[in-house]
Amino acid sequence: GIDDYMVTVDEYNKILQSVYDKGYVLVDIGDVWSQTTGEDGQPKMVRNTLYLPEGKKPLILSYDDTNYYEYMLANGFTYKLLIGEDGKIASWGKAPQGNEVTSRDLDAIPILDEFVEEHLDVSPFGAKGCLRLTGYQGILGYRTDSAYNTDEYKAEHPDFNFEEERANAAKVVQCLRDDGFEIASHSWGHRNMGTISMDKFREDTDKWANEVETLTGPCDIILFPFGSDIGDWH
Repeated sequence: GIDDYMVTVDEYNKILQSVYDKGYVLVDIGDVWSQTTGEDGQPKMVRNTLYLPEGKKPLILSYDDTNYYEYMLANGFTYKLLIGEDGKIASWGKAPQGNEVTSRDLDAIPILDEFVEEHLDVSPFGAKGCLRLTGYQGILGYRTDSAYNTDEYKAEHPDFNFEEERANAAKVVQCLRDDGFEIASHSWGHRNMGTISMDKFREDTDKWANEVETLTGPCDIILFPFGSDIGDWH
C-alpha cells in the first residue's frame, strides 16, 4: 500500500519541479468555487473566473490524511509537524538509528514551503495546498482524539499530556493557515460517506466538529474519502 499510495522525497521533488516547468501556478481551492443563492432560493455552488498570469495554468494541491497515523511511525515517515525555531513549518521524526530529526526536507508540506520560497512565481496569490484531516488518531501527528485522553493510555505513555498535545496542534494549524495552506475535512473516521446511514453520517460529522474543528477553527470544505459521491445518496 505504501508503494501504491505514497511518493518518496526524490519523487515528490521531481513532481514539484515538473509542474513548475510546465507553467502551473498554485491556487486556493476556495478561490475556484463560491456559494451563492439560486433562483429557487436555495444555496448552490458556482465556478469562479480565475485571472492568472499570462501563459500559466491553475493547480490545486490536495494532501490526503495529513494525520501521521500510528502505522506510519514504524515505516520511515515523519512523526509530526512542528514550528521550527525560525517560525517555519518543519517535520519531526526519528532516523533508523533512533536519533531525533527535525527537518524541512523530509516531508511534503515543508518541502512545498521551501519550493515556493525559492520559486515565488509558482504561488502568485500566496496559495500552498489543501490539507485533508481526519480525526480518529489525531491531526498532524498530535494525538488529539479523545480516545488518547484515558488513564490506560497515559499509564503507557507517562510523558503524554493531552491538553498540551491539543494546544500544540492548534498552534501548528494556525501557522499552516498563515502560510497559505487550506484546512479541509476528510471525515473524522475516514468513512465512505456515500454508503453509511444518516445516523452514522451525523455521528462522524459531529466527532469531526468536536475533536478537529475545535483545533482548526471553522472549515467549509469536505473532501470525501474514497472519492465517494453522496449526490445520489441525498
